Amino acid sequence: MDSGSPGDAPAIELRGVSKVFRTPSGGAHPAVRDLDLAVGPSEFVAVVGPTGCGKSTVLTLVSGLDEPTEGDVLIGGEPVTGIRPEVGFVFQQDAVFPWRTVLSNVMAGPRFRGVPKARARERARDWLARVGLTAFEDRYPHQLSGGQRKRVALAQTFVGDPRILLMDEPFSALDVQTRALMSDELLELWGGSAASVVFVTHDLEEAISLADRVVVMTAGPATVKKIFPVGLPRPRKVEAVRLEARFVEIHREIWTSLGEEVRITRERGTHAA
Repeated sequence: MDSGSPGDAPAIELRGVSKVFRTPSGGAHPAVRDLDLAVGPSEFVAVVGPTGCGKSTVLTLVSGLDEPTEGDVLIGGEPVTGIRPEVGFVFQQDAVFPWRTVLSNVMAGPRFRGVPKARARERARDWLARVGLTAFEDRYPHQLSGGQRKRVALAQTFVGDPRILLMDEPFSALDVQTRALMSDELLELWGGSAASVVFVTHDLEEAISLADRVVVMTAGPATVKKIFPVGLPRPRKVEAVRLEARFVEIHREIWTSLGEEVRITRERGTHAA
C-alpha cells in the first residue's frame, strides 16, 4: 500500500486506523478499516471514493472531532487527542455566524485564540483583501452570493495560519464557473502558505486539478486502495491544466480504479454516510 512521500517526515499520519459507529438499533457500522495514510509537509492530497464510503470520517479523525476505534492518528508525529489550533477545517456547509458581519466572522477565530481586537481586525482585513471581499466587510452572510460566502470561509480558515488544512467538499454546492474560480483562488492562497491539505471530493477532475497525489478509497468501510501521483507542474490554473495530455492520462488511470469501487457500492445498494 502506498502512503507518504519518500524522504519527508509526515505532517499527517494514520496508522492502522479503524472507526466503528454504533447504529440507533445498537448495531455496529464500520466506517473506516485498517487505514494507513501519510501526508507530507506542504503537500496537497485529494481523497476520492464512492458515496458513503467513509471519506469524511477520515477528516473528522484527523481534526480531533472524533477518535479512532483502533489505530493511531498523528500530526507532526504527535498523537491527536483533541481539536488543535494548527488545524483548519472547511466544511461543505459554510460555518459562518449569520448574525455577524463578514469582518466579524473572520475576526472570530483570532479573537477566540486570544489575539487582541485591533490585531485581529487588521489580520481579518488583510485576508478579506486577499480573497477580494474588502468592499463587503460590513455585509451579513445572507447578503452574499455562494462564491462570496466560500471566500469568507477561506479567509476564516487562512487567517489562523493553519499548518493542516482539511476540506470536505467545500465547493460542491457552487456552479461550474464559480467552482473553477474558487479552485484557482484556493491554489493561490495555499501556494502562499506552508499548509498540508487533505481535500475530500466526489469530483475526480477537481481532485486531479488541485492535488499532488490522489488517494482512491475502497467501497465502505473505507481503506486506501491506491494512491496516484498527479505529476502536473505548478502553479496551475484548473481550466488550463484540464487540457493537458497528462491530465487526460491520469484521469483514465484513476477512474479505472475508482470506477470499480463505485460499481461495488451500487451493487450493494449502499447509500448511508
